Amino acid sequence: MTDTDPTEATRRFVHALLELRDYLRQFMQKKFRAHNIDLTYEMHQIMASLWKKDGVNQQDLANLTLKDKASMTYLIDNLTKRELVFRKEDPRDRRNKLVYLTPKGKRLGHKVEPWVNELFEIVATGFKPADMEHYTRIVEEMRDNIRRE
Repeated sequence: MTDTDPTEATRRFVHALLELRDYLRQFMQKKFRAHNIDLTYEMHQIMASLWKKDGVNQQDLANLTLKDKASMTYLIDNLTKRELVFRKEDPRDRRNKLVYLTPKGKRLGHKVEPWVNELFEIVATGFKPADMEHYTRIVEEMRDNIRRE
């Protein structure tokens, strides 16, 4: 394979993205351990979605975090046991449950937010916003290509 082979270049690019995801996860897990926060990276993904918009349907949370229904139920159950979220019947459709942050869950968001900002400041070092927009478009196009399959 040569450097001009698009398949090999794409393979290296995707591998680098997956490596980056692992390092993002490790960074946050280190912060959680250092501050005695009983939260997994997967739970953090759900919490991050709720910190952006509270009162989200479980299926929408699953879609946002790319989790299947069984995983989502398990994760929300664990967040409920930690008193970070609670479920409430959707007044528009009683079959659906909306997930809300508890006061404790909201406080955790304020604690975690500076770490997330620190993480993305580190990751963004040396890049211009225009670069990031360009790379984002490339990844979104790759994602769309595979979605169509």
